[in-house]
Amino acid sequence: MNGWTVPLLIVACLLALGLATVRLLKGPTSADRIVALDIFLAASVALCVAASLATVRTVFLDVAIGLALVGFVGTVGWARLVDRSADLPEDDPRDKDRP
Repeated sequence: MNGWTVPLLIVACLLALGLATVRLLKGPTSADRIVALDIFLAASVALCVAASLATVRTVFLDVAIGLALVGFVGTVGWARLVDRSADLPEDDPRDKDRP
């Protein structure tokens, strides 16, 4: 492996995390925020791969696989929640708790 691969991967992940933070804070919709959280997850998986490459230990790949599986389920759950909340009518009594 080249000596510049791992630092480049780390810098790319940090850049992705910075841009995702902006999208998470600015929004404007819930779907944008969910995508930003998914980018956080992908960057954390990539950082686990970078740690595995840097240390030549495969334990970080196991962590990356676990993060990817849990993150996928979480993203699907959030997407379903946003989809259901978009289907609620404006005068729905279940919607009174939201601002």
